[in-house]
Amino acid sequence: MTDAIMNTYGRLDLAFEKGEGAWLVDDKGNRYLDALAGIGVVSLGHSNPAVTKTIQEQAGQLLHTSNIYRIPTQEKLANLLTEVSGMDCAFFANSGAEANECAIKICRLHGRQNGIENPTIIVTDAAFHGRTLATLTASGSRKVQAGFEPLVNGFVRAPFNDVTAIENIAKNNPNIVAVMVEPIQGEGGIHVPDENYLKKMREICDQNGWFLFLDEVQTGNGRTGTYFNYQQHGIIPDLVTTAKGLGNGIPIGVCLAKGEATSVFKPGNHGSTFGGNPFACSVGATVVEYMLEHKIPEKAAKLGERMLASFQSRLKGKNCVKAIRGKGLMMGIELDEPCGDLVAKAKYKGLLINVTSSNTIRLLPPLIISDEEADQIVDIVCTIIEENE
Repeated sequence: MTDAIMNTYGRLDLAFEKGEGAWLVDDKGNRYLDALAGIGVVSLGHSNPAVTKTIQEQAGQLLHTSNIYRIPTQEKLANLLTEVSGMDCAFFANSGAEANECAIKICRLHGRQNGIENPTIIVTDAAFHGRTLATLTASGSRKVQAGFEPLVNGFVRAPFNDVTAIENIAKNNPNIVAVMVEPIQGEGGIHVPDENYLKKMREICDQNGWFLFLDEVQTGNGRTGTYFNYQQHGIIPDLVTTAKGLGNGIPIGVCLAKGEATSVFKPGNHGSTFGGNPFACSVGATVVEYMLEHKIPEKAAKLGERMLASFQSRLKGKNCVKAIRGKGLMMGIELDEPCGDLVAKAKYKGLLINVTSSNTIRLLPPLIISDEEADQIVDIVCTIIEENE
């Protein structure tokens, strides 16, 4: 470790030198099964051959030109994403937070264009949307907001998974322009809403002329069993953002728009120097093509069901386990007390996990894990919970 790095992370004293598939090797030669995938990023596994080939070829051709010119790889990725999502057009950024900023600006500008002086977006408790000033304001965690006041105006908060609260806001606030929500809350503790929640959000937005803005930074790219989670609910949003798994480790984010949301921006309203560069988009296109060709989302759905059933069977009756939640390969095990110490205990057994919301073990393994690796994750996680009772 070095003092030359700004103190913004509570890092483990662990440094990796190489990875392959679902495995990482540290600088001492120790192997670890990765059940976190860089916080849901390396969905196709470490050193994926198809991604590696694209990186090598594109690095030898062209990295950057800027968005004042056409970028063929950007156009290719936009076409792939709009086809798989049912959306109409894309704006490329470098992260999920940037993609969310783009969508927030679209919602606000749309409100202004329609005569709303103080356009306001409904957001939810326990949400996480990023660490820029606007996205941390939209987030529902005082921990990420504390000390950065004054926060950004233009957000009103409702409980997650509470349709009635949204309906009440609709009656009392004429400035609402959009609802911004994660289909499944990630940082908030892997909270899966009721089956009809997103459908009801779509209906309320349609009734009131609002945009439905889904943050699929973590749930997108096959993580929950379909390419985007909203595809499991028979709806389509006005705006959807994603990042994380789209680049398999290469920074990229995207805001996808549908219908009226596509025509809000005009040249000069928004931009990015690096967003949508030839390198990131060539990798993103490879990721999307690989996922579709190898039916990765479908495999994640089946394996996730199997793992959740195994967790429920083995941990049944454990008083320390409050809930087991998840969809696809996005899983959380909520315990009855803070459990951050389990990260080190799992590391000792050769498994990399994460704890979010202080008391929830979060599992986001690569979507390409084998049945045997999935069983190994279940066994180690259950063992450390049992040993911790």
